[in-house]
Amino acid sequence: MNKKVIIGVVAVLIIAVVAVLGYSFLSNDNESDNVNNATNNSNNNSITDENVTDDNIGSGTGKTLIVYYSATGNTEGVAERLAESLNADTFEIVPSDPYTDEDLDWTDDNSRVSREHEDESLRNVELENTTVPNWDTYDTVLIGYPIWWGIAAWPVNSFVEANDFTGKTVIPFCTSSSSGLGQSGDLLADAAGTGNWQEGHRFSSNPSDDDITDFVNSIS
Repeated sequence: MNKKVIIGVVAVLIIAVVAVLGYSFLSNDNESDNVNNATNNSNNNSITDENVTDDNIGSGTGKTLIVYYSATGNTEGVAERLAESLNADTFEIVPSDPYTDEDLDWTDDNSRVSREHEDESLRNVELENTTVPNWDTYDTVLIGYPIWWGIAAWPVNSFVEANDFTGKTVIPFCTSSSSGLGQSGDLLADAAGTGNWQEGHRFSSNPSDDDITDFVNSIS
């Protein structure tokens, strides 16, 4: 084999080796870029997920509870209709010594409610239970009651004073044939001392579907 042929073969071999090494380097570099890009994308996704989670905190996605005291069934009827519309849970305030029809006869000066109205010290009504299961899971609490002499029926006070409303939005509502909400919501807020109490709403004894719907839309 002459010298020129040998030199040509060697040159070809050198070019081939260089080409292989160059391809390997480029391939490794591209793999590194892909890994870096995947890592960056993963980091970016983590940041995005974290931001979304942070944005969702306190967004009002917790459950709603409707607490109510009903002397004659009117408030209970409204509470149940609201619970159905809001997909909410309910908790009934029940006095340990329930009020009878005679007790509720406000036209009788000697009836229980009349005596309690005259003597505020008698309004500390003991309740069967003030502990709501999973209380901490509710971020919105509606409190319903009938109006007695311009204020909330006093069994509600016992419930309000026994619970911590910190971090909760609280919306009072009342049922009455003629009386308005008055200062009942403000007085309950003062008794509670905690919670973000909102302006309340007065329902008639048997409100229309439109009244229920309008109220639900106003707080949703």
